[in-house]
Amino acid sequence: MSLQVETQKIGTTLVVRLNGELDHHTAELVRQQVDQELDGDVFKNMIVSMERLEFMDSSGLGVILGRYKKVSQHGGKMALCAVTDSVRKIFELSGVLKILPLYDSEARALTEMGEA
Repeated sequence: MSLQVETQKIGTTLVVRLNGELDHHTAELVRQQVDQELDGDVFKNMIVSMERLEFMDSSGLGVILGRYKKVSQHGGKMALCAVTDSVRKIFELSGVLKILPLYDSEARALTEMGEA
């Protein structure tokens, strides 16, 4: 299966919606597309919506953590939202949820980022 990446600017927040599988085959696509958005515009914060993400492996974790580092270095915040149970387990086991907040919906994440 492939991966579709949709981005949307809401205020100073970049919302990234992932649909499909984030694995070693698709990680570079996400990295390039998100970095292009982050480098091309002035975003303070980033939300990654995973409501339609069916699978993620360690390559996906690397992409998420790399974007977190990039956003943090510029004084911004990053959050995850609408994570499926299988992907949540990966985040729990890896310890990612100790550094990234997780919200049940995109609307809630936007509110917490001050964009709603």
